[in-house]
Amino acid sequence: MRLFSGLYARVMHWARHKYASYWLALVSFSESSFFLIPPDVMLAPMSLARPDRAWFYATLTTIASVLGGLLGYAIGLFAFQMAEPWLISLDYMHAYQQAAAWFDKWGFWAIFIAGFTPIPYKIFTIAAGAANMLLLPFVIGSLIGRGMRFFLVAGLMRWGGPELEASLHLWVDRLGWLTVLILVMAYLIFA
Repeated sequence: MRLFSGLYARVMHWARHKYASYWLALVSFSESSFFLIPPDVMLAPMSLARPDRAWFYATLTTIASVLGGLLGYAIGLFAFQMAEPWLISLDYMHAYQQAAAWFDKWGFWAIFIAGFTPIPYKIFTIAAGAANMLLLPFVIGSLIGRGMRFFLVAGLMRWGGPELEASLHLWVDRLGWLTVLILVMAYLIFA
């Protein structure tokens, strides 16, 4: 059943759209403070579809993400009481408490690590504001951490280029069904 190859073709078409950069910037900005989907899901196919623009996309994603992180910081600093029910409803409160403890202990390094890893960055931006972290280390840690992550993603896609795109097109259905199988098994085991 070739369900995923059609979706893959559509995503690659969207990745080449003339407004894709604007959407990438919007997703990158919003994910850093409130949106749930990471920008990597757009950055990777866009960099794969246009390897010649991969570094531009990585730069755009980094800058928009750090600007969105500043919004998350402001939410934590000025409106944490309003954001707290949202964190609880998404079951992020434990992650927030862990992030706050990390800020107390490591400061700059906590935001740097959060920016690079798949840990929800928005939790750390809000926690940094609530913990009243110094703004300059917050921005520098975010720029370095997020930049490393997004340039790595863009670089891998650029390196793979058209050959990787063609290979993925051949394997995308198998990889898609394997992912579904793993998710179902994980749900059955851990639910």
